[in-house]
Amino acid sequence: MVFDCPPSNPHSSDLWLERSSAVRKKLPKQKPLKSWPLRPSEKKASSRKTKKAAADVRLRLYWGVFSQNLKRVAVFEFDQKDEALKRSEELSKGGKAPHFVQKVKEEIKVE
Repeated sequence: MVFDCPPSNPHSSDLWLERSSAVRKKLPKQKPLKSWPLRPSEKKASSRKTKKAAADVRLRLYWGVFSQNLKRVAVFEFDQKDEALKRSEELSKGGKAPHFVQKVKEEIKVE
């Protein structure tokens, strides 16, 4: 049994010294730690990662009419916001589930 600190019993202090010195002898010597921060000559050279060029993706903006379950019910051109609002009001009338209008971005396919 190895003690980290001397026991409170004065008669066992000799035993504690013997055990602690025996444990110290068994431990391998460790290398001294390097000082921090590293000197400029010891700094690791950082490798910069080049990002891939983003493919030219063109997006087009629409107005979408969505149900309460986030399902798209209708899509209108961006300049037809009034029609989209009218459509959402029509679908929401009569105690039905509310519908709302939100912007939708869709990718334009280049041919």
